[in-house]
Amino acid sequence: MLKKVPIAVLCSGGGTNLQAILDAEAAGNIPSGRVALVVSDNANAFALERAKKAGVEIAVFDRKQVSDRKEREARILALLREKQIGLVILAGFMTILSENFTRAFENRIINVHPSLIPSFCGPGYYGLKVHEAALARGVKVTGATVHYVNEVCDGGPIILQKAVNVEEGDTPETLQKRVMREAEWKILPAAAELVCKKLLQG
Repeated sequence: MLKKVPIAVLCSGGGTNLQAILDAEAAGNIPSGRVALVVSDNANAFALERAKKAGVEIAVFDRKQVSDRKEREARILALLREKQIGLVILAGFMTILSENFTRAFENRIINVHPSLIPSFCGPGYYGLKVHEAALARGVKVTGATVHYVNEVCDGGPIILQKAVNVEEGDTPETLQKRVMREAEWKILPAAAELVCKKLLQG
């Protein structure tokens, strides 16, 4: 039996990227990893329902209950170690992680960002803001990037990128949906497999 890397997915919202990972795993497209844990900093995140439906263990460290970021991070870190997590995937996780956290999982945390880094990234660029900025700049091509996470916001080495055309009459909302569908949901599971495979090879 092939050994699989235990994956933890950290989410704050709807969990569409989590669903893409779960679907890819179910289809046999992440043979080197398995989603072992879903962690959220929002008790009402729909991502938790998706995890339950897939039979994946969940853990909640709600920002309202544990308002101190350092304490919340320490608790998440302790749980990841306890569960022997090999890869952490940030899928719409709205808390920026400290250097202490990223160092603990060096080259073992990946994130998906809804632009072609280095465009429209860094502090303040998240969710619809990224697509608003892309449209305001008038770019003809945007996309998504999966990168390693380090102490610099959106600054870690790039793993995969996929371009998406901006269409006439796009709104931030239509562009966001297209980038998710055509890029994020494809490259995030693919990057998860690439990194898990690398980790197994040691």
